[in-house]
Amino acid sequence: MGSGFQKKKKQAKQLQEQMARMQEEMANLEVEGSAGGGLVTVTLSGDQDLKKIKIQPECVDPEDVEGLEDLIVTAHKDAAKKLSEKTKGSLPGGLPGGLPGGFPGLF
Repeated sequence: MGSGFQKKKKQAKQLQEQMARMQEEMANLEVEGSAGGGLVTVTLSGDQDLKKIKIQPECVDPEDVEGLEDLIVTAHKDAAKKLSEKTKGSLPGGLPGGLPGGFPGLF
């Protein structure tokens, strides 16, 4: 069980601490997406929770509810894309789960 095992154990602990910090940062992260030139704005948290929707009064038309629904979907997609771009490569190894490629030889 020599020093190699201890080294890997230490690397695993460091990875665990790094992941905890990243999860905290993600929880505090917020991004906005918009559609219709800012008529609809959506705010997402780093863990993709929908935090807020802002709709400008001039885009509310009872005769075109479907248009408003489309703007909301488009704004959400815009925010999700921005979130993805902002967090890309944040995980060790650049993998979606960060493991096992994040620390070659660890697993």
